[in-house]
Amino acid sequence: MAKSQLDKTSVITDFKSHETDTGRTFTLSTYPMLGKRYRIRARRLQLATAFIWSAFCLDATVQPNILFITVDDMNADSVGVFGCPVPDTTPNLDQLATEGMRFEHAHVQVANCSPSRNVLQTGRYPQNSGVEGFYDVEPTFPILPDLLSEAGYRTGIWGKVADTTPFSGYNWDKVLRSKGDPGSIKSTTELHRITREFINGSQEAKQPFYLVLNINDPHHPLFNSAAAKKKGHDNFPPSRIFTPDEVVVPGFLPDLKQVRQDVTNYYNSVRRADDLTGAALRALDDCDVRENTIVMFLSDHGMPFPFAKTNLYHHSTRTPWIVRIPGTVKPGSVDSEHMISAIDFMPTILDLCDIAAPEGMDGRSFAPLLHGHPQEGRDRVFKEFHENSKGVRNPMRAVETKRYGYIFNPWSDGTRVFRSGTLYSPTYKAMAKSAKDSTQIAARIQHFNHRVVEEFYDYEKDPDALQNLVDDPAYADQVKELRQSLQNWMEAMDDPALGAFVNRDNPTALGSFIRQQDAGSAARLASGDQRKRK
Repeated sequence: MAKSQLDKTSVITDFKSHETDTGRTFTLSTYPMLGKRYRIRARRLQLATAFIWSAFCLDATVQPNILFITVDDMNADSVGVFGCPVPDTTPNLDQLATEGMRFEHAHVQVANCSPSRNVLQTGRYPQNSGVEGFYDVEPTFPILPDLLSEAGYRTGIWGKVADTTPFSGYNWDKVLRSKGDPGSIKSTTELHRITREFINGSQEAKQPFYLVLNINDPHHPLFNSAAAKKKGHDNFPPSRIFTPDEVVVPGFLPDLKQVRQDVTNYYNSVRRADDLTGAALRALDDCDVRENTIVMFLSDHGMPFPFAKTNLYHHSTRTPWIVRIPGTVKPGSVDSEHMISAIDFMPTILDLCDIAAPEGMDGRSFAPLLHGHPQEGRDRVFKEFHENSKGVRNPMRAVETKRYGYIFNPWSDGTRVFRSGTLYSPTYKAMAKSAKDSTQIAARIQHFNHRVVEEFYDYEKDPDALQNLVDDPAYADQVKELRQSLQNWMEAMDDPALGAFVNRDNPTALGSFIRQQDAGSAARLASGDQRKRK
């Protein structure tokens, strides 16, 4: 593949403002972050340009740096500006949002680690990238760090290295590692140090950088748990520690003593994730690269509790997506109109960096939204789930709009039990124990374990997905519309689950599909391809 290059003939050579093809006026100071569809036509060099050039300290031929920060297992509404009911959880992220744009309706495609992260780096749904679970895939297409490297970028990563690309041995230019104490992956001092070292190394090499920082909070083991203490994680506590009486238990969980303590440990881990994010952002300032660095922040999926992680409910996939691009994104802006999702990350980065997009990506750039322009076709997102780390298949498909959500569970037959890492959490164990004395909790456990083939929720009225409305006559039109929308998408994707969906009222057809899924997973496990990670 030919190495992508910037078109050096198209740099700005006039200090005056110009109209783009979208009708918006941009000035010289906005250029370094603009994608090529917004690039201003070259004009003759004028003497005044030199003055403006030095005044803005920008070089239009220099590609922007990219800092991509992810956190692990964090709900969108655990972030203050995204409506967290617990005060003071994320001061650094709240500040970042005031400096950039936050997306109120952003989602990931799948709510478990490796499949979700690979959507970001491939621009493809899991069924199209091949990364449906925790196993290596040799891609036949370029991924994001490939294209950025070809364009002259220095690529680096810290944390979740094997989970970020289709195969675990991907050749990043630099794999960053924390030093010292085994728990130092939770150290803000260490993350600040390694981030600065990578940026300094890129400056010495005279290369723009693509740095992926994967913070593994608030993933289990959570702060203050026995496992976290054993690993040395609690040697690096958060900057603020919450107590059980300060937190709010999510509405989709019962407010039991053990659950409240688990949620408290979660929020303390959220605060530490925010501390680590702040340390990385300070490194940009310390290295004087803030003004030419795209910052994107999001979570790989929802919180590590039943009905969130490894599911397709609203809280499973909604992510706190924040973008900061000095001189391009209006500080403090909020997009509450459009829906974006993880498949759009790669095409957007390529667009902002003026790099040609490869064929075959499922997503599209949302760069126009960053400039305040509307974009059609952003009224819904499609989501899917396949399996967890041990290869147990529980395939699901879903479509969600800003108000409604429809979920298809072909595995649900009344006897098959849903398997997920959240079954081993203190919260699930407390729920299972309490179900013996509470019919309400028993019903929640029953639903979590077995589901039904179809679910439909009015998330505007019921964000916690407590009342399945699929058979409610008042919502018949909405159910029909989303069923058809999901079928259209499945047909476009040539989805292997399409036959099961079309025959969703036929238990024999659903059973046949699940047996095929199980057989494929068993063969992969027998071959030794499965990676042993959660």
